[in-house]
Amino acid sequence: MKNSLKTGASKTVTITVDAERTIGFMGEDARVYATPSLVRDLENACRDLILEHGDTGEDSVGFKVDIAHIAPTLLGMDVTITVTVTEVDRSRIVLAITAADPFDTICKGSHERFVVDVDKTRKKLLLKAAQAS
Repeated sequence: MKNSLKTGASKTVTITVDAERTIGFMGEDARVYATPSLVRDLENACRDLILEHGDTGEDSVGFKVDIAHIAPTLLGMDVTITVTVTEVDRSRIVLAITAADPFDTICKGSHERFVVDVDKTRKKLLLKAAQAS
């Protein structure tokens, strides 16, 4: 991990809520951004920020998500996600996250990730898979 990944590093991304990101159990006219989809988009934004500061062969894995999904976002609306590094402790990265649509702040919270060596992690996973079979 490069020294450029430090407290205050930030990234903002905008996504459009498509049908795949919505819940449909209230009917087609009441489709809203599903919390699992929001979490996936938040994690991707955090990962992308960390990758911008990573060394070759590094990536990151999420291990803690603490959010409040506080307002609905309708199908077709844009959502702006902002992630900001609040702590760097060796390979553990803590990020503050917010998301907003044109009318409301829809999410606040934090996310924690570990920077990992992809090859070492892959070898551990293959060993575990071999033990499981």
